[in-house]
Parts: sequence; structure tokens; C-alpha cells
Amino acid sequence: MDQPERSSLLAAILTEFSCETGTLHRAVEGGTFLELVSQVGVPDALLERVARIPFGKGIAGEAAARKAPVTLCNLQQDLGGIAKPDARLTGVSGSLAVPILTADGAVLGVLGIGKQQPYEFSETETARLIEIAQGIGPLISVP
Repeated sequence: MDQPERSSLLAAILTEFSCETGTLHRAVEGGTFLELVSQVGVPDALLERVARIPFGKGIAGEAAARKAPVTLCNLQQDLGGIAKPDARLTGVSGSLAVPILTADGAVLGVLGIGKQQPYEFSETETARLIEIAQGIGPLISVP
């Protein structure tokens, strides 16, 4: 899948969830880092900071390390001990990141979405994003 196709897919996901920002990262270097492969709505000033994320750092890195969804209701007020202070520069409040896993549980990447207003994603929404993430796993594994 090339960059325009990834951007179109990410834009469609954001529309489904009524979100303004989204990122799609691929696991690299033996599953120790995430590499940005597509984004929508991330300010240019932050692109370098989200281009390469270590597992365990920030929202996407935590989702990869935990192999589980990570959500924050109001990133602007509470970093939840997970997000870095620079994350506030995105203007995002409600955020959700889910790992993209292989059938045997290896991390292929992370799909993240965000809303500009405080928002708590429901269990149904989280399950739906996990379902989408599992469907796109094979599409991000190839550079």
C-alpha cells in the first residue's frame, strides 16, 4: 500500500470516528521502535517527534509495548503518565491508540486517532478500532 492509499484509509477511519487527527505507525528494528507511515492532522512542528517512537514512550509506544489499547480522555489536562508534554501541541484532547498485531501476537504497528475535544472512547468504539487495525496489519508491513 503506498502513501496516498494509506492517507485515504486513515482519512476514512477518522471520518468513521469523527476524529480530526490520526497516525499509522509500523514496527521496525525488531519491534523496538515505531515508524510513522501515514498521518492526518498532525501539526508540521510535531512530525519529526512522532516520526520515530520507541516502544513504551508516548501513547502509541505504550500501546505497542502493552499490546493493548491506550486511551486518554483529555490530553490537554492530563497526560495520564503516558503522553509526553509535547503531545499537547497537537491540540488533541481525546485520544485512542490500538496495537496492530499478527495472529501470534507480534506487534506490526499502532493505529491512533484523536479528537480536539475531551472524549472518552467507548468499549464499542475501541473494539471497532481494534477490528480495523487487525484488517490493515498486512497493508503496513511492507514499506
